[in-house]
Amino acid sequence: MRFHRAEAALLLVDYQRGFLHPEGFVAAQGRDVSACAAAAQQGYALARAARAAGMKVIWTRHVLRADHADGGLLTTELRPRLGQIGALAAGSADVAIPEEAGVDPADVVLDKPRYSAFFGTALDVVLASAGIRALMVGGVTTSMCVESSVRDAAQRDIRTFVVRDAVADFDAARHAASLDAMEFGFARILGANQALDAIAAGQADFAP
Repeated sequence: MRFHRAEAALLLVDYQRGFLHPEGFVAAQGRDVSACAAAAQQGYALARAARAAGMKVIWTRHVLRADHADGGLLTTELRPRLGQIGALAAGSADVAIPEEAGVDPADVVLDKPRYSAFFGTALDVVLASAGIRALMVGGVTTSMCVESSVRDAAQRDIRTFVVRDAVADFDAARHAASLDAMEFGFARILGANQALDAIAAGQADFAP
């Protein structure tokens, strides 16, 4: 699968305080967020490199209404604990992208109500308007919002490249299984150095 920087954007999924910080809502439920925090650092480096090379940088945030009226089955039946603790509520500290991420005014920030970066957002319009047909992807968590976004990108025939070092999950086995699934049918999986080299060179060809 070929990568051409001129037709590509960097998509960084849900690097938010709630998923990354030891005092965020995820850690408060007893989950280890250290892998996600480390992946975010890799994502921030990718953002700096992509921006310097002229690539569009797109960030997503998983944000719900304060009353969770738009949470649907996610907050009522699938993950009711999220609704009970008011997770991902608009205006809360947990939905913020950390300052150290270095989000630039020229970057695009999209709020989404579901796992996929495409559902209920303007991502399709943003990509089409810029002639983007390829995405390099980092984010958390691998098995939920990242994989959902990657699958949706693949269905749109968008060439998708997932940066292994820039994605993470709260469970190592689930992370590995998700990478395997994406590599099998939806994307190419790259190391951080491969991704940075491709961005710098402007093009690369990643064989199966």
